[in-house]
Amino acid sequence: MTTAEPSFDLTDRPWLPVQFTDGSERELSLLDVFDQSRGIRRPAGDLPTQDFALLRLLLAILHDALGGATQQVSAPADVGEWEELWEADAPFAPVAGYLERHRGRFDLLHPREPFFQVAGLHTAKEEIFSLNRLVADVPNGDPFFSMRRPGADRLGFAEAARWLVHAQAFDSSGIKSGAVGDPRVKAGKGYPLGVAWAGNLGGVLIEGDTLHETLLLNLMAADTAHQHFAEADRPAWRAEACGPAEATDLAQRPYGLRDLYTWQSRRVLLHHDADGVHGVVLAYGDRLEPHNKHPYEPMTRWRRSPAQEKKRGEALVYLPQEHDPAQTAWRGLKGLLAGQEAGTTQRDEGADRLPPRIVEWIARLATEGFLPRRHLIRARVVGAQYGTQQSVIDEITDDGVLMSVVLLHRADDRYGQAALSALGDAEAAVRTLGDLAADLALASGADPAPGKDAALDLGFGSLDTPYRQWLRDLGAAPDPYAQRDRWRRRLHKTVLDLGAGLLDDAGLAAWEGRVVDGRTGPRWLNDTAAELRFRTRLGRLLTVAPDEPADLPTARSVPLESPV
Repeated sequence: MTTAEPSFDLTDRPWLPVQFTDGSERELSLLDVFDQSRGIRRPAGDLPTQDFALLRLLLAILHDALGGATQQVSAPADVGEWEELWEADAPFAPVAGYLERHRGRFDLLHPREPFFQVAGLHTAKEEIFSLNRLVADVPNGDPFFSMRRPGADRLGFAEAARWLVHAQAFDSSGIKSGAVGDPRVKAGKGYPLGVAWAGNLGGVLIEGDTLHETLLLNLMAADTAHQHFAEADRPAWRAEACGPAEATDLAQRPYGLRDLYTWQSRRVLLHHDADGVHGVVLAYGDRLEPHNKHPYEPMTRWRRSPAQEKKRGEALVYLPQEHDPAQTAWRGLKGLLAGQEAGTTQRDEGADRLPPRIVEWIARLATEGFLPRRHLIRARVVGAQYGTQQSVIDEITDDGVLMSVVLLHRADDRYGQAALSALGDAEAAVRTLGDLAADLALASGADPAPGKDAALDLGFGSLDTPYRQWLRDLGAAPDPYAQRDRWRRRLHKTVLDLGAGLLDDAGLAAWEGRVVDGRTGPRWLNDTAAELRFRTRLGRLLTVAPDEPADLPTARSVPLESPV
């Protein structure tokens, strides 16, 4: 009798957690995910960053499978081909045959070419390390605040596969295992080379009502302007299996989206028995420097870095714009609306910021009529923030904003500008609320900073749901200017009510008041003076012209409420 080699085939074994449109959750195989994509709401992994990594894996499969036997530069080839997929009854049909042809490279336990791993990877001392190095929700050395206590001693094959994909995308930096055969290893250790590729990004993806829509919306055509595609582009499973050392062709890569979405940032080998995975060897893999990768990576914003330009001696250097975990997605809307944000206009010396190319792709679909103007999408933002020299994940950002694609329309920017103007209204009004809190603190003899920060948090928190609802409905409004006027009226009332609450809580000391230093010299400040200043400023900010667009200055504009 012979013993069969162990196998865990990701093409037909359940391992991908998904949430269905009815709210239920289940693990599916790769074949089932594509087959049932119309009934799936979204991936439902262990972390939002895992969802991001898994979706990029599915996109790499889809791009490659749709390329057919000719393996064209990328599929779909152009926006017309994309439209055929969007309207087709079974656009993902080629995936089943594709996965069958490459089944061996999707085996997690394959003895020679294990999925996303390096067969035979080992250290000089033949060490096997804890799975805490692979599982991102276990902070190394700090298990008491983890979802797992005391650590990840063993994983089932399905869960191990998910964390493997996540590690290739979001693994932290720090000292790694020193793999035999890697010339970068010193004294048996792999010294820090930075986080895995997606960890550099302020990730942005576009979600539809179902996973089927989400995959198609993020399936950029090869005729997308300024997006790099090359004939050599291929996913990791169609490339030669990695060894311990860095790949020799990194100077020419990434070749395209398939290469980038399956980038092998790490060299990994899972150690297992018949019941699951019990250990790992995890070392550094292929480096990918983040500067000036905007022609390759579509799922992030980019910021110009004068400091790096000076350091590197280059005329233009763009770096990924990471997310601020303290800022909600709607407050970062100006960075998502392609071409609408101040500073994104291309000048002779280069733009200060570049929007995500995936958003520009949706803008193209909207402008050229491939998506209805009122079609709703969710711009989801996902990212990891690293601490202690990027050796641990400190925070994970996950948020989204629902809006009609007309906000991205290049030929009709009225809706996008209305959304940004309304956002500016909100920010200005909340700053006025913060100033009121600072004045009340000064009037009572207290430090103004804590009260002001608390008022800013209160203001933005109170506007979170109203703005999201207003933004969702903006695309269906016949007149975006009138819609903005409605927002300003609601904003005025909301912030005025919040200010009244601060005044009610100000206390006796603020009522009595005191002399404070002002810009023009000493002045008397109490709650009455603070209220007058607040109401006056708020009224001036939130004026509505009855006969003209609200974002155009006019002498006939009058305050919504007269100053008291």
